[in-house]
Amino acid sequence: MQTYKVIGLMSGTSLDGLDLAYCHFYKENTNWKFTIVTTKSIDYTQDLKERLKNAILLPVPEFTELHNWYGTWLGKQVKEFVREHNLDVDFVASHGHTTHHKPEKGFTLQIGSGQHLANNSGIKTICDFRTNDVALGGQGAPLVPIGDMHLFSEYDFCLNLGGISNVSFQQKEKRIAYDIGIANMALNYVTQKIDLGYDKNGELAKSGTVNTTLLSNLNGLAYYKLSYPKSTGFEWFKKEIIPIIENTEDTIENILHTIILHICNTISNDLLAKAQKPKNTLLVTGGGALNGFLMNILKDKLGNTFVLETPSKTVIEFKEALIFAFMGTLRHLEQPNALATVTGAKKDSSCGVIYIPQ
Repeated sequence: MQTYKVIGLMSGTSLDGLDLAYCHFYKENTNWKFTIVTTKSIDYTQDLKERLKNAILLPVPEFTELHNWYGTWLGKQVKEFVREHNLDVDFVASHGHTTHHKPEKGFTLQIGSGQHLANNSGIKTICDFRTNDVALGGQGAPLVPIGDMHLFSEYDFCLNLGGISNVSFQQKEKRIAYDIGIANMALNYVTQKIDLGYDKNGELAKSGTVNTTLLSNLNGLAYYKLSYPKSTGFEWFKKEIIPIIENTEDTIENILHTIILHICNTISNDLLAKAQKPKNTLLVTGGGALNGFLMNILKDKLGNTFVLETPSKTVIEFKEALIFAFMGTLRHLEQPNALATVTGAKKDSSCGVIYIPQ
């Protein structure tokens, strides 16, 4: 039985740090199986957070310098991860960090130079998973649904609560997926005002009360009226959501409470409209799955139509790193890893650029 040994790297829009997951993939009959062998999270320093957040503003020379520097940094983190655990690795699959995402204008960009990563880790590297799909007319996102389809097919719906919330589900023979809207990106933006990385378990939010004006402004955002395929990112957050938050005079607790109500409103409205039977299983992963207050509100709003299931803490926190490792495996095998039914591209494709260490 062929086993592929892969390190998946993920840096999400919530800017909390880098996730590394060393995974094994193999097939039983025709079904893919996985094991997450070991993991590591590296928190970003405040300086690196600022550099990544402000990358979108940099002129080309400085932006290219950051792209190469970040690829070198990623390579060094991989090398250290391999040394710490004495890992046997076939290749690295790196998502990079998204700085620009404008598929409607034909481009998307994730920094973290693949060649610099490969050279500094000494391991074959696959990255740039979104560009080819965008070149084929797709959104280049979400990409996680290929993993949902092959690795988590026992669930009716898969919800990821990262910086952005996204959902994936099977509709007849097609996999459908899209970004629902904002999630942890907004919550973390608010907590950082009081030098807090995040609101642990939603305790601050739980102690607040609703700001009806803020809730109405967030619920009324035009993005929520768009039909799929659709995806969004930091540009949308910066342009549409930050001004709403900044123009709200209220306590941190009340703002957090209101944002959580908004997140749960958008998700529940969306999922209840897509429910395919009286009871649907919903796998919830991403950092938001560890926010007890958010999960309780979401459970209440979805009622008996959805049974919320959370996997192990490792899968909750490292599912995206796992799935990019899996996408790298499919790219290595030259099999499709981006689905046209999800992204709106002209066809399914095998995305990712391969770099050999020099």
